[in-house]
This record gives sequence, structure tokens and C-alpha cells, in this order.
Amino acid sequence: MGNEASRPWLGQYPAGVGSGIKVEHPHALSLFRAAVARAGAAPAIHYFDATLSYGEVDRLSDALGAALQARGVGRGDRVALFLQNVPQFVVTLVAAWKIGAIAVSINPMNREREVDLLLADSQPKALVAHESGYADVARGVLQKRPVPVVVTTSELEFQSRNDPRLFANVRRAKTDETLDFGDLVAQHAQARLAPVDFAAGDTAMLVYTSGTTGLPKGAMNTHGNIAFTAQVYRDWMRLGEGGGNLAIAPLFHITGLIGNIAAAFLTASPLILAYRFDAGVVLDAIDEYRPQFTVAAITALIAMMNHPKARPDSLRSLHCLYSGGAPVAPAVVEQFEKKFGLYIHVAYGLTESTSPAVGTPLNRRAPVDPAFGALSIGVPLFDTQVRIVDSASGAPLPQGEAGEIVIRGPQIVAGYWNKPKETAEAIRDGWLYTGDIGTMDAQGWLYLVDRKKDMINASGYKVWPREVEDVLYTHPAVREAAVVGVPDQYRGETVKAVLSLKPGATATAEEIAEFCKARMAAYKYPRIVEFLPELPKTVTGKILRRELRGTK
Repeated sequence: MGNEASRPWLGQYPAGVGSGIKVEHPHALSLFRAAVARAGAAPAIHYFDATLSYGEVDRLSDALGAALQARGVGRGDRVALFLQNVPQFVVTLVAAWKIGAIAVSINPMNREREVDLLLADSQPKALVAHESGYADVARGVLQKRPVPVVVTTSELEFQSRNDPRLFANVRRAKTDETLDFGDLVAQHAQARLAPVDFAAGDTAMLVYTSGTTGLPKGAMNTHGNIAFTAQVYRDWMRLGEGGGNLAIAPLFHITGLIGNIAAAFLTASPLILAYRFDAGVVLDAIDEYRPQFTVAAITALIAMMNHPKARPDSLRSLHCLYSGGAPVAPAVVEQFEKKFGLYIHVAYGLTESTSPAVGTPLNRRAPVDPAFGALSIGVPLFDTQVRIVDSASGAPLPQGEAGEIVIRGPQIVAGYWNKPKETAEAIRDGWLYTGDIGTMDAQGWLYLVDRKKDMINASGYKVWPREVEDVLYTHPAVREAAVVGVPDQYRGETVKAVLSLKPGATATAEEIAEFCKARMAAYKYPRIVEFLPELPKTVTGKILRRELRGTK
């Protein structure tokens, strides 16, 4: 790992915490097996008014695994999960691993074209989907791209509360065209699967990148990657045995897979599921099940902070709170702490780094970069090296100079499924080239400036959207902000801000522009300001800048 001088971030680690960890489990399935062995009667999943124990999840996954195995699904085959945050996702994931298969997570918001691309690439032998997802999306895809085993299920399974905020228009829609999840597990209820084992380098998951710069790529997250990063969550966040883990992040996303499912398995903790994000529903779930931990996109935390149900003590059960997946403005951290008395710790990672590679230590408050005004994303985690380099040459840059963030460590994926060229471009000599621009200070704190592709060139001057957004978040009326570059005949590009406002707040475009002009260089402030009720986001909560360039 190099000498201490090359890793200044170790000075930010808490006293007594070493630079590395000894991984306790050989593969991802071992996390689950160990939880069953020591806490079989303890709750594994809370889903509205339903609770499943670790022993019950063990039996259900044996039954589903046996059903898939009986239909020809086995070691190395892919099992696709086209599901929201429901118990069936967890059961299917464990069942896939129990028969030696590779799980493929698919965003349940994807439409036909997107699902077709992922099925064409991963070639699954089985697909488990919501009845509605099958009827609305998958049926059309499967007519031209058949999958041998198709299982459907409902978000109404297991629970009986049927919260109208989420399920008002949901009805059971069984079909003879597919196998039913409940029927399958009932038919194979007595089945017990023979144990399987994995090498650390075996692929456990294919998790697809968003494809914003091209076709989606399936990151091959290995069993070793998952076992390592689950333990990073436990040891870095100091997660206690059996404490509730609230899944705000989608389970299909790398954050949900590791920070929620794998971390819950490692600590034999109940995973608290709420189908999909609704701020009011999540606040109710916290009241009911008292989780110790959650990790969420900052947009979800903003929605919770501004929800009428939010009380100063709403988050009192949380031992710690982390946010990842999108930049966090210092002003939002201050507002959130003022509201709830809870500090937002920031973490940074990618699908290709199997969730976090960088994070704020629990005993630290992240500094703000005086040059860009950005809140630090933390310091490199256990056994992880981070450099700031010139994107073209890979040469390390001087301290404080902005360049591409590259990462090396046990969490970096083996590559992309069936894409050797893209793998070679992204992972060079073990270093993952993230595409993110950042800086590192003398103490090892990292600052995310922006994505390379989002930089705005206004009359030859570089404008990083993140810097303008951080200023916008200090305006008392602004709830969410996104900044993009749009074509300009005179400047080449000009800065455009698209905002949503806090409930009951008002502001004009002129007021916002003047507010920014007083706080930054003239070439940076937004010449165009537009307002929307809600900014477009991915299902993981990232604001979609690319969809805002043409808004009116």
C-alpha cells in the first residue's frame, strides 16, 4: 500500500483504527449463512406489517432455488431481478447464490428498450419480475427475446397493510404465461439445497451502469468485492449486531445491495423495506422499526426534511446517516442538522467500486474546500488508495490540482461483462478511472469537483456545475438545484440553473441570478434560471442534468 507519507488520509482515521481490515467471510453467501446460524429466529426483513426471520428467508430461498434448479438453472447461469424493494428481491438474490448462479439487478423503472438491452447482454436463464412489470414491460421484450424461466410476484405479497400512498392502484394480476413466486415456494417448501462455495473472484452480481455515456455495461461485482465492502460498512460506520438497516436506496442499485442487504446480513440485522421511496412512508417506517442506520441520496434526505410529517426527533433512532450517489451541498448539511440534530456523513463510490471507496469518518466533520466551496466526500476507506491524475497520461497531479479521481483496492470490480475493451479503458493497472474530477488536500480529504463531461466552457472559462449548485443551495427558497451548460452564440456555452423551491417559498429568476452574481465570478453565475415543481431524477435520486438542457 505504500508508506504513510503517501497516505495522508490515515491521519483522519479514529484512534485505534488501522489502515486495513481482515475480511471475515470468503464470499457473499457466507454472510447470509452466518446470520442464519447465529440468529435464525431474529428478524431479517420488516416490510410494512410483515416480518420474516432469517430462518424463514433461508427456507424460502431454498425453495425458490430448488424450483429454479429443477427448471435447469444452475452454476454460472444468470438470474435477473426486475423488482422494487420487496422481500422477494432478497429471497431471489440468496436463492441465486445458493444454486451457484449470478444475480442480475435490473432497474424496475426501466422500459422495454432498456430491459431488452440488459437481457441481450446478460442472457439470463431466469427472470423474476413484478406482475405489473411483466405486463407493462417484460412481456413485450420476452416475445422477441425469450427467457426460459419467468417468475412473477406482487408487491402485495407478505404484507397486508396496503398503504394507499403506494398501493392505491395495485391489484393482483396472476397470469398463466408465467410461474407464480408464491406457488413455486409452496411447491418446494420441503427442499433443502446442497451447499455451494465460491472463490473470491467469482462473479456474484451483474450491476448495470446507467449508460449515460453509451450503452449500459454490466459491472462484475465479485463475491470478494461484496464480502469486503459489507465489512467496510460495518467497521467504518460502526454498525452494531442486530440494529435495523433502513433501505431507502433501491436494492437493485449498488448502494442498496451492499449498504443495505450485505451489511444487514453481516450484522444479522433486520432490513427495513418500504417498496419504493416516499418521504412520508419512510418517516413512518423509522417511527415503527427504529433503524440504527441508513444511506440515502441527498435528494431523498431533502424530501424527508421538507415533508410535513418531519419532526425534530424523527430520526432519533439513527446511530449514523450517510449520503452517497450525488454531490452534497454544505448548506443542505447545515439545514438538515438544524432540523433533525443529525449530521450527514458523505460517502463516495461507484458501481465499479462495489459501493463506497471514500467516506467521512464518524468522528469527523467534513471540511469545505475554500477554492470550490465543495463539501469533502471524505477520505479513502480501508485498504484503498486514491490518486488525482491527468486523465490522458495517468500521471499523478500536484496536491490541490484538479484532475481525474482514480481508485485501487479490494472493492474494484473484475471488469465489465463481455466487454474487454471497455474494461481495459476503465481499469488500468488495477486503477479504476472514475470519470469524476476532484482534488485532494494535504490531509488526504477528497473533494469532488464534477463529472468530466458536465464541465461548462463559457467564453473559454471552465465552470463546474457543482460549484454553482452549492451557491444556489444557500438561497433560503431553493429546495433542489441543477446547473447545466446550454449553447450560446456569443459565449459558446452559457450557464443555466433549473430549480425547485421549498414548500411555500417564492423567488424570481432575476433574484436568483443576482444572488449568485454577488457570490461568484461573473462568468459563473446563471444567465438562465428556470423553475420546475420537481427536478427529473434517476430512481436512485440523482438529478438528471442531461434532461434539463432543453427545458423551458
